[in-house]
Amino acid sequence: MQQTPSRTLWIDYLRSFLTVLVVAHHSSLAYTTFASFDKVAYIRSTHPVVDTQRWIGLDIFENFNDVFFMSLMFLIAGLFVIRSIQRKGTGAFVRDRFYRLFLPFLIGGTLLNLVAHYPSYVLAHGHMGALAYVEDFFIVEQWPVGPPWFIWVLFVFNIIFAFIYMACRSKFESAKSTEPRSYQPAILIICAFLFTFALYVPFAFWLGPYKWTGFGPFDFQVSRAALYFGYFLLGTWLGHVNFNEGMFSPSAPLVCRWPLWIFMCGLLYTSLTVASPYLTTLVKTGTLSEFPGYLIYFTIYTLSCTFSCIAFMTTFRALAKRHHRAWDSLSEHAYLIYLLHYPFVLWTQYALLDAPFSAFGKFLITLLAAFLGSWGISIPLKKIKWIEKYI
Repeated sequence: MQQTPSRTLWIDYLRSFLTVLVVAHHSSLAYTTFASFDKVAYIRSTHPVVDTQRWIGLDIFENFNDVFFMSLMFLIAGLFVIRSIQRKGTGAFVRDRFYRLFLPFLIGGTLLNLVAHYPSYVLAHGHMGALAYVEDFFIVEQWPVGPPWFIWVLFVFNIIFAFIYMACRSKFESAKSTEPRSYQPAILIICAFLFTFALYVPFAFWLGPYKWTGFGPFDFQVSRAALYFGYFLLGTWLGHVNFNEGMFSPSAPLVCRWPLWIFMCGLLYTSLTVASPYLTTLVKTGTLSEFPGYLIYFTIYTLSCTFSCIAFMTTFRALAKRHHRAWDSLSEHAYLIYLLHYPFVLWTQYALLDAPFSAFGKFLITLLAAFLGSWGISIPLKKIKWIEKYI
């Protein structure tokens, strides 16, 4: 597959890898030790399908993803926004985002989620009435959005930035970087950490770290809204300063130290995992008050997020140098895989409820079924002209 001038190989491969992580993340949620199912309204469950088989290793995997991967996805989504606006014009850009993001969100958030959540309704109510299910889906469950929440939020971020660009067009054009610059890794990491800390910690204290809100399918994690928008804006800035030939060039000090960032990524997430129960015990016994306990935890959390993002970006920049046929196909179909995987996940988890396998075995089966199934459907769908044009 030939790379178009607006694409960057390692970013495409990183984006597709994160899509696989999303599929794996959802595949694990039925088997975590903290999973719970609410039969009154399954929307309040930790996951739409919950198995009796559990494994703490999947807690660790799921939590690792949760720390960083959505922030990194929003950052990547912002990288080529300015370039796209300048190439298409603001009006055409907004229209393109409507077709590429908002319409797929409506389809994914409605039709695909109706298909996906039917097993949850059967588990909660024990019968299979289609009309009763549809009524429950929209009224009791209040239109579950599932993974497409990311798409509508990204659409809003794009529209907001398009207005920002229109208001500050002259500044964007005059500030365009012509000479790629390199940066000291220590300064970059400190700035990235402080940036992440400022966008996450105040809101986590104020709203709670897990609070969601919204209306119908327009649901989002309100406590992370500033973090995600900030990372999206960070992506637009990186794209504007020619990141690929500057701070993320193959010879840049930040990229050359990618093994160190991988080590730090693992070390900090391990520290976060170990610190959580320890800090909880200190707070419960009165040895440590609640505020400093949370402050320590949130500090380690933001460090873990920062180093995880840097580790994955620099590793893919350093190692993704040549095209690979399978990975090219995965990159080409990653967006459709993201849209289509959730029904495969929930129906496979439902089918495996009584299967005599371990939690890890069920996780692997679900991951393979969801990943290969959604990829397999994406290939012929992508060949349909009106789908190929926008997705």
